[in-house]
Amino acid sequence: MDRNTPQVEWQATTHHPLALSSPLPLVGHPAWVYLSHLSKRSRSTMHRHLDAIAFLLTSHTCDALTLDWGQLRYPHAILLRLELPKYYAPSTVNQMLSAFKRVMEEAKKLKLIPPGDYVETIDIEPLKTNSKALGRLLSRTEMAALMNVCHEDESVIGLRDAAMLAILFGTGMRRSELVALNLENYKSATGAIAISSGKGNKFRLVYLPSSGQLILSKWLEIRGLNPGALLMPISKTQKLQGRHLSEDAVLYLLRKCAIKAGIASFTPHDCRRTFISNLLEAGVDLVTVSQLAGHSSVTTTAKYDRRGEEAKRAAVNLLNLPF
Repeated sequence: MDRNTPQVEWQATTHHPLALSSPLPLVGHPAWVYLSHLSKRSRSTMHRHLDAIAFLLTSHTCDALTLDWGQLRYPHAILLRLELPKYYAPSTVNQMLSAFKRVMEEAKKLKLIPPGDYVETIDIEPLKTNSKALGRLLSRTEMAALMNVCHEDESVIGLRDAAMLAILFGTGMRRSELVALNLENYKSATGAIAISSGKGNKFRLVYLPSSGQLILSKWLEIRGLNPGALLMPISKTQKLQGRHLSEDAVLYLLRKCAIKAGIASFTPHDCRRTFISNLLEAGVDLVTVSQLAGHSSVTTTAKYDRRGEEAKRAAVNLLNLPF
């Protein structure tokens, strides 16, 4: 083996029948190859899932990179389907099983498992999940209450939080996309925001409504026009930290705003659901909404619709039947 070929970090103390007997080059390791195709955020999540699978199969002896995936067969897959639901929600289990199948597919391509054994190994059904839609739609009253909380806070933090809410509700971008924004991503002349860190590293343009542009302009008066993070942490002494907000910080700030506004807790993804639902309510076609949301399929966009039964009833009343 070429000494210059990157290899999996090896621990000599790894002893288990399912452990690799010797290190593999990274390009020949099915788990690493699978993870390398994912975005940074997805890679972190799926790596944790694969580690959990390896821990379960080897009694915490191996992780994702020291497990010999080429040895896994149908009984191991059945064990995962039976045991994982004891520790994880059905939707999470299905995500883990999907990652498992993808790694086994890479193992087949790398000729670590015979094609026949591969077909049998991945022949496991996903768990049934609750079909009830997750998340919620924020009302206009709730959004107004949140913005009022920010306006009442005359500090730099209030301006920053108002800008954050305006972007989330006005563009529906993902939390990971929000925290990656730099000043140069925003064009004040048109209200366009360029997203280059979207899911699957896809580039797209979104547009901030005029009301959101006004709110963001007030924040920029304080932030200044120096290159760098569009939204940033602020110290207790009201000094801008000059770095990007973390995803956890965004969730914390939204929860804090919800408490002050006296409304039920919500997540950044609820802002996204609200954005999509509001556009559909306004009569925007599903294809355009899907493009703004950065979805590769309108089917995915439709799942975000939280308008409920009232929207269905109102739609039916639009029919002009000839009787």
